Amino acid sequence: MELIGKTNIDFIGMRKISFVISGIIAILGLVGMIQMARGAANMGIDFSGGTAVQLKFSQPVGMDKAREALIKHNLKEASLQDIKEGNKLLVKIGKTTLATGKVADTIEDVFKKEFPGNQFVVESSTEIGPSVGDKLRKDTLTAIVISMLGIIIYIAWRFDFKFGVGAVIATLHDVLAMFAVFYLMGKEVNILFITAVLTIAGYSLTDTVVVFDRIRENLHKDLKQSMHNVFNKSINEVLSRTIVTALTTFLATVAMFIFGGEVIHDFAFALLIGIVVGVYSSVFVASPIVSLWEERGVKAKA
Repeated sequence: MELIGKTNIDFIGMRKISFVISGIIAILGLVGMIQMARGAANMGIDFSGGTAVQLKFSQPVGMDKAREALIKHNLKEASLQDIKEGNKLLVKIGKTTLATGKVADTIEDVFKKEFPGNQFVVESSTEIGPSVGDKLRKDTLTAIVISMLGIIIYIAWRFDFKFGVGAVIATLHDVLAMFAVFYLMGKEVNILFITAVLTIAGYSLTDTVVVFDRIRENLHKDLKQSMHNVFNKSINEVLSRTIVTALTTFLATVAMFIFGGEVIHDFAFALLIGIVVGVYSSVFVASPIVSLWEERGVKAKA
């Protein structure tokens, strides 16, 4: 399927503007990542430690009344999330003075006392200690670093070292963009978010490899053309494929975002950001970096 016809857009000529935009995104992402590493952002209980209990009631429960009940029983730090389908309520509490293993029981007791006529069942209960959360946070950052190293080794082996560097910078750019958006919007960072980050890293890499494949092919065919023209020609040739792939993935993720329910809402939102940024980075980050490197190499030889 060809969504758009033949194009002749000077993508490489826009690299100064794209580098400025990407630089701002990277700075914001680094700030967000540092804050998250310090535990200063909106960290989920996966990383900060705490308790999450999901309750299913026989009748609707008002958020205000539920919050008042928890405050009445000295659980002021609890955050509530109303899951509209099925009269469900998700209660999350970070670190408390209560012993680990007692928080979930306390939450159940509160709702039994305050809502005696509204029967409920506990659908899920998760408790994570602070030390486990801290280890998960460190292991997550380690996983991201290792994945970046793996990418540069793979691309350097398949193409060339400079292509590997370009792919890693573009992928890291996508990761930082997702961290920036979630930090600025105050969204919760949890295991599902990290899953989305690593998913998008793979998606972005695949898209970048397609562009790099065409660039390598044209570099061998058009030996007399300038690097600027070869890179532009290659990006324009795969532009339709890139847009169609991104659009189909985007539409599937939109469906998941709208109809998937509260539990995976933020996960789908992270994927939507990543898909858009991933296409941008393949065209405006990875390729311009390699083209700039190649042009300087040609000038140095001359």
